[in-house]
Amino acid sequence: MKTFSQKTADIKREWILIDASENTLGRVATVIANYLTGKSKVTFTPHTDGGDYVVVINAAKVQATGNKEADKMYYRHSGYTGNIKSKTLGDLRAEAPEKIIYEAVKGMIPRNKLAADRLARLKIFADAEHTHTAQQPKPVSVKPTEANKKEAK
Repeated sequence: MKTFSQKTADIKREWILIDASENTLGRVATVIANYLTGKSKVTFTPHTDGGDYVVVINAAKVQATGNKEADKMYYRHSGYTGNIKSKTLGDLRAEAPEKIIYEAVKGMIPRNKLAADRLARLKIFADAEHTHTAQQPKPVSVKPTEANKKEAK
C-alpha cells in the first residue's frame, strides 16, 4: 500500500459559503480553517495547498460567548517603542467586523509558507450581500446536525 501524495496539477478547488450569523466565533473559525487547509477533503496532503475558497457572510453578526465583547483584546504594534495599540472585540466589531473572523482564522492556520495563499482565498463580508455569486458557492452549515451529534456520542 502506498501513501497518497496530491500533486498541484490535481487540485480541484470549490467555493464554499458560510453564514456566520447565530454562530460562535470559534466554531465558525474552525470550520473555515478546515476548508482553507483542505482537511475536509480525502485528498488532503500537508505539504500542498489543496484547500477551497471560502466566502463568509454576516460577519458582523458572529456571536461571542461570555464577557468577550468587552474583555477580548486585539493588539497591533508598529515596531516603534511604546507604540502598541489595542481594541476590544466590541470596538473592532463597530469598526471592521470582517477583521474579527480574519484574525480568528489566521490564528488557526498553520504558520508556514502556505498560510498567505490560504488566507488570500478567504473572502469575508459584513452583511448578507457578497460579490461572488458568479462562482456559485455551495452553502455549508456551521452548526452540528442531529446526525453529527449522535456520531460524536
